[in-house]
Amino acid sequence: MKPVVLVWLQFVLCAGLIGFAGVRLSRYGDTIAARTGLSRNWVGMILLATVTSLPELVTGLSAVTVAAAPDIAVGDVLGACVFNLAILALIDILYRQDSLYQQLGHGHAVSAGFGVILLAGAALALLLGGSGMMPAIGHISLASVLLLGIYLAAMRTLYVIEQRHPARADEFEPTGMTLKAALMGYGMASSVIVGAGIWLPIIAVELARLMGWTHSFVGTLFVAFATTVPELATTWGAVRIGALDMAVGNLLGSNLFDVMILALDDVAYLKGPIYAQVSPVHAATAITACLMSGVVIVSLASRPTRRIAHVASWSSLALLALYLLNTAIQYWHG
Repeated sequence: MKPVVLVWLQFVLCAGLIGFAGVRLSRYGDTIAARTGLSRNWVGMILLATVTSLPELVTGLSAVTVAAAPDIAVGDVLGACVFNLAILALIDILYRQDSLYQQLGHGHAVSAGFGVILLAGAALALLLGGSGMMPAIGHISLASVLLLGIYLAAMRTLYVIEQRHPARADEFEPTGMTLKAALMGYGMASSVIVGAGIWLPIIAVELARLMGWTHSFVGTLFVAFATTVPELATTWGAVRIGALDMAVGNLLGSNLFDVMILALDDVAYLKGPIYAQVSPVHAATAITACLMSGVVIVSLASRPTRRIAHVASWSSLALLALYLLNTAIQYWHG
């Protein structure tokens, strides 16, 4: 078998394992929410978002240590943010019962707002880091410390907001799964995702070598797609059971967690601040994700109901257009 075919088969297998485990997470997450009294928004934003972002975490750490490919780590994190917001547009297109944004809680606007702040901070870190203008503490960029602080502030703020709007008793469908079974299933699915995430960057480096592509291109498009499979799977699973707030909370919460992963990758990369060692084209991805998050905030505030050509709202079409724009930029560069 040709080496390039073998690498592509390994990539597909890895993505499949991540997707299979991700499908189960929405069911386990909904049961945990029902049994503990947490709202679907909170479970989606914290519980599901953390686990579905584990591939980005493990892949990033593996990329900067084992594979020595910081461009794959940064491209994976920021590319995943763009993918997550594109998934939100797909939900709007596929959800035909009513306007998606009419059904969502107001707390998502706060999540998206913090996403804009974190992504703008990441873009600034990449631009300043690439020109040597970002201070560092040892090998760790000051930007990483600030990003981590903003993430913790976001979690605290969102928790306070969530406590003001506790879950309703009728919010969940009856489930026969016990809390213990849900927690065990949650742990098993997480283990599969972690294992596949360790394997993924090693495959990505070999894929880039055989195809003659840059690490930034492979990381932003292919690795980001593979590590975003859990978000896609869990989000669609949540939509199918009517848990729209959990689905959207998962996507927006994943973006917050993903940018925080960028700070952790910087800590693990011992050769210096990671922002100075990667391609400046990553800043374009971060800015695109900022623009897409802004579109989401406007949509949550205006609650559009009209579908253009009976397909999707203007905001979802804008999200897809921005996603395609970033894909084109990465293709031309890589």
